[in-house]
Amino acid sequence: EVQLVESGGGLVQPGGSLRLSCAASGFMFSTYAMTWVRQAPGKGLEWVSGINSGGGSTRYADSVKGRFTISRDNAKNTVYLQMNSLKPEDTAVYYCNTAPKALFPWGQGTQVTVSS
Repeated sequence: EVQLVESGGGLVQPGGSLRLSCAASGFMFSTYAMTWVRQAPGKGLEWVSGINSGGGSTRYADSVKGRFTISRDNAKNTVYLQMNSLKPEDTAVYYCNTAPKALFPWGQGTQVTVSS
């Protein structure tokens, strides 16, 4: 059974940092590119960042470029999203999945709330 389990979210003040994790199981993680997307209240899914299977190539949405860093540990079947200089507009539920298409059922996501 494929599982994607996101964690690491929370409440943080503007300018703060969080590190999200997505633990994958049930598929050959190291052979898939992965992506982080987010959904703000009342809005659709927004692509945030992507990383290739080996971890050597990354991409970012303009809205997070320079503030967020995606990485992965194929030995741990985990993809990470380091989020720095957080803004209120980063408030959303964050999800991970494969890229370029989300091939597997979405996890429960992890809530990130940026507020003073």
